[in-house]
Amino acid sequence: MKQSNMRRISLSLTLLVAMMLIVAGCNERKAAPKVVAPIVDSTLVENVPDTTVYGVCGDGCSMHMLELVTADGDTISYAVNLDDTGTIKGGMNVGDRVAVVGHKDADGFWRADNAVNLTTLLGKWSSIDKNFEIQEGGVVVSTVTEPKPLTEWKICNANLVLSTDTFSVYSLGADSLYLENAKGIFAYKRMKN
Repeated sequence: MKQSNMRRISLSLTLLVAMMLIVAGCNERKAAPKVVAPIVDSTLVENVPDTTVYGVCGDGCSMHMLELVTADGDTISYAVNLDDTGTIKGGMNVGDRVAVVGHKDADGFWRADNAVNLTTLLGKWSSIDKNFEIQEGGVVVSTVTEPKPLTEWKICNANLVLSTDTFSVYSLGADSLYLENAKGIFAYKRMKN
């Protein structure tokens, strides 16, 4: 009986993730070749193929292993580099949605090069000159009137694209977000609801 309930929960989570990906326009699953997510020039992001694999953290996640259950129901186990504790930005908890860029090593094992916890990324963020909320479905709501307000977001090769600007996620925690591009590192704190 427990195994049947677990399958139903797993199927429900998979269907939920699939629906969210379709809404966000991320319904194409691409192969994950070896790619290290560089800082990408904002003007080039449309020409860069997205090698990100999307899914939810499975029950097999541990300190150095990310078990990703994709929208197609496939399970990929990524080894997390023991020397790089910042590989998975935002941490990993069972059921969290995650975007991963990885590669297969010489022994045929998957290795996570970079990953962003999308569940942790969602929310209201604030800095000295910006206040915005990253919402489901690729929507950004900005409360600051500016010439180019933030209106949308997406992930491309584990980089965060906010409207027309592309950032690598330097650090992501429960209450802080650091984004980096060619202009520098931008710090944000999470705003309470």
